[in-house]
Amino acid sequence: MIDKSLFKKKELYPFQKKVVNQIINELVKEGENFNLLFQLPTGGGKTVIFSNIAKDYIKKTNKKVLILTHRIELCVQTSKQLTALNVENKVINSLVKTLDDQDQYQSFTAMVETLNNRLQENKQFIENVGLVIVDEAHNNSFRKIFQYFENINILGVTATPLSSNKALPLKDNYDKLIVGESIKSLIEKEYLSNAETYTYDVNLHGLKIGVNGDFTVSSSDKVYSNYFMQEKLLFAYEEVAVGKKTLIFNSGIESSRSVYDLFKKHNYKVRHLDSTFSDGDRKDILKWFKETPGAVLTSVGILTTGFDEPTVETIILNRATRSLTLYHQMIGRGSRKLKNKSVFQVIDLGNNVRRFGYWQEYIDWQDAFNYPDRFLEARLSEEDDLLFEADYELSRNLKEKLKNPAKLEEFSMKHVYDTCIEEGKKGKEAVDVSLDNHFEVIAENSEDMYDGLLLLNEMQDDIERRLKHYTKCITKATDNYLNWLKETYNRQLSQRIRAELDAE
Repeated sequence: MIDKSLFKKKELYPFQKKVVNQIINELVKEGENFNLLFQLPTGGGKTVIFSNIAKDYIKKTNKKVLILTHRIELCVQTSKQLTALNVENKVINSLVKTLDDQDQYQSFTAMVETLNNRLQENKQFIENVGLVIVDEAHNNSFRKIFQYFENINILGVTATPLSSNKALPLKDNYDKLIVGESIKSLIEKEYLSNAETYTYDVNLHGLKIGVNGDFTVSSSDKVYSNYFMQEKLLFAYEEVAVGKKTLIFNSGIESSRSVYDLFKKHNYKVRHLDSTFSDGDRKDILKWFKETPGAVLTSVGILTTGFDEPTVETIILNRATRSLTLYHQMIGRGSRKLKNKSVFQVIDLGNNVRRFGYWQEYIDWQDAFNYPDRFLEARLSEEDDLLFEADYELSRNLKEKLKNPAKLEEFSMKHVYDTCIEEGKKGKEAVDVSLDNHFEVIAENSEDMYDGLLLLNEMQDDIERRLKHYTKCITKATDNYLNWLKETYNRQLSQRIRAELDAE
């Protein structure tokens, strides 16, 4: 028998009480087959809100509530809250094969994959369900569950009402969006800590976009494991966060392990955590992180949801993402309020702030829900995001060989192209201007033809970057055309080096 006194009931804040009543009234008014989506920022207390909604719904309708999550930690967290509210509930985990005792419970909490397996075997696995609550509703994995339930209500809960799959917008499954308190409002009312954001310009050349629309793990690992990015990470940490409890988000295991090695080398208290760790190891590491002042935890993915450690003082985004949802999830891990913590730090090493704006900025979530394509298109296109980085940084190896590296770094193919068009010239002349610029830098840093050809070889990354910009400008970005352009460019440049830089 569970001792319910061990579970502490969380009292609702005024804004939470208001939204619980609003959602219950909406569901009762609209009746069956009406689906609501509720948006509230990370840290606003979604679990305690929907747990109270479940309690009130059961009381009003005498029907059961099913709560879906995608992490076992969230199932357990939700179950504890329901128990504290005196709601008889059961967690459906991998060990639960049948529900012969379901009459004893008012609510069930399940991981979506586990429940889907049970429903495939038995469509009547759970009976008398009136409300399905979907946590992290932006994930499309939940859709497959809906087919097993008829004449019910669905309540989706998310911090960002944008589908994880652009082809499957949330408005297809939900009839209405209710927007909760904004981040700015929760900060002003002292429910959330405010974020001090530090941005560092980084060169993301080399990142590739995968089928899910975000940067691939393999390309991110390659970019973020290199010496220059590691150097910038350490510099940023030592400038802003030394001695503060710090959570570092990485895209891949390789880059996270590189971060661990880097911080260990400089004698900082650091641990690494990823999805390959056992439950026991994970618990030990999180306990160490909680109890160790100034601890640094470098991680991959698994701490973006279902992780609550209020003592986090600094969030480092050691990755770039094109997902607004992930951006808010990562930063939200530092927003928990404590008596002695009204501010936390965010260090952005992925140009994410430029991509999405500051975490506290107002977002029209109704527009995002009703017109997701327009909302997303209003932001940078994929090509702009990849190719037109605000600032470009040469490799240190090349910089050291140049008298004035700024001549290369400050050259903007897009600006030159736009100028050519405005002056009535052909766009192709932008490539000639670029070639002249490269030759000028090679000539002033080479004693002879051989030095020039060696320097040309060092400049290949910069040449490719510029020509990619050019193909974007003329909307002709096929690999074959780009390869032809690079071959022609290098041939013309090497011929000019041979002709004008005499070998002594």
